[in-house]
Amino acid sequence: MVKDRPDAPALFFEAEAAGLRWLAAAERDGGARIVRVADVGPGRIELEHIDASRPTAAAARAFGAALAATHAAGAAAFGAPPDGWSGPLFIGRRPLPVAHESTWGRFYARDRVRPYLDPAEAAGNLTPLQRRDVEAALGRVEAGDFDDDEPPARLHGDLWNGNVLWSPEGAVLIDPAAHGGHRETDLAMLDLFGAPFLDDILEAYDDVRPLRIGWRDRVPLHQLHPLAVHAAGHGPSYGAALAEAARATLAL
Repeated sequence: MVKDRPDAPALFFEAEAAGLRWLAAAERDGGARIVRVADVGPGRIELEHIDASRPTAAAARAFGAALAATHAAGAAAFGAPPDGWSGPLFIGRRPLPVAHESTWGRFYARDRVRPYLDPAEAAGNLTPLQRRDVEAALGRVEAGDFDDDEPPARLHGDLWNGNVLWSPEGAVLIDPAAHGGHRETDLAMLDLFGAPFLDDILEAYDDVRPLRIGWRDRVPLHQLHPLAVHAAGHGPSYGAALAEAARATLAL
């Protein structure tokens, strides 16, 4: 599979390749299978072909357990890029800030939600009233109200259903925005956009690496990031959903 984008920013596909290779390094310890990079250069990346298959409950459980191992491979800090990569990061077509924070809340508010609020408001997708709710929630996040002792996880970073391919051998991940973050953020993105056999994925994940009590209540908190990214360019419904997630976060 070849992806071409003549107008791609500098190092756009090289950043994708670095993320794929970083995630793939966890496979030797049982991590999720990652699509292989055959070649990469300015404006172009070539990836291995993945045969398609229907997902099954068994494949979903295997993926959940493997994803736990990927996360456990860790990262240097919250917001850290893939090991050995010093270039920019992207999520979809938008820049993704690089950080080196020891505190999750400060990183998450500053680098994963706030960068997308001005574009969302400028596009008319986030109203000033909705933004007020989001900023109130981010104040609590930034203050450390939701910080815990979880170490930085090795995140896929854009783990919606479209980036999980199902092959005869099981799930294969593509198109990451790989960085160091909180593992619940990847799981919340799977929940936000739906995934086949999601309950099986989450149950198997929890069996391998138990999640902290109350993680289901924190799903809206961890959905602030993907909703903010989408509100920046995909319509006012995402601004409304972002404000709703902010209000749910404030209620925690």
